[in-house]
Amino acid sequence: MQAETIMTSPVVGIAPSASVAEAAQLMLSKRISGLPVIRGDGVLVGMVSEGDFLRRGELGTERKRSRWLEFLVSPGKAADEYVRANGRRVEEVMSDDVVTATRNVSLAEIVELMARHRIKRIPIVEAGRVVGIIARSDLLRALLLPQPAVAPMSVDDEQMRQTILAELAAQKWVAKDMINVIVDKGVVKLSGAIFDERERQAAIVAAENVAGVKAVKDDLFCADPLSVILVS
Repeated sequence: MQAETIMTSPVVGIAPSASVAEAAQLMLSKRISGLPVIRGDGVLVGMVSEGDFLRRGELGTERKRSRWLEFLVSPGKAADEYVRANGRRVEEVMSDDVVTATRNVSLAEIVELMARHRIKRIPIVEAGRVVGIIARSDLLRALLLPQPAVAPMSVDDEQMRQTILAELAAQKWVAKDMINVIVDKGVVKLSGAIFDERERQAAIVAAENVAGVKAVKDDLFCADPLSVILVS
């Protein structure tokens, strides 16, 4: 799935010259937590979000440090913090280092960008102009999209067993030859040893996701890795 499939378009944006109060009002009225900052010619120049309004003079929440810490802060950084706490225009408080993507990138790439940069939304741009935006809520909505229909096929127990074994073998959390799989009329029985209780649910999920599986019975036991080493 590509970004253009789930992006929100047209985009609610705000001008750099708009006031901080206008940005706050727009976010509240649209129930969104961030806005792309867009010039009159449609070019993206920044992003403004709730986080940019946390340290504000009006709220009495400006950053305060002890005297000795304040001494270590450079004049430039202190000046930047002053502007962000007291600036009246969006262009004075916005972040201008914006992470963007194009409409044909995959959702996996979008999620990777969000995780790496610790951001909640990514503008989708084309020739420098914003054509859409993807927020975390759009990813939630993507989970509700109908999945492509898959033609029903006949899968016998042995095929299911081999598919489950292959999936388990591909996972680094599975100790080699420690999990046994039996399939009888679509019902999977998992037995053998795991070394961390979290592996139990992972093994069950691996089996549940195989086509044709009707149910999974868990007969796994959690062993102490040290005891296995001593026995062997």
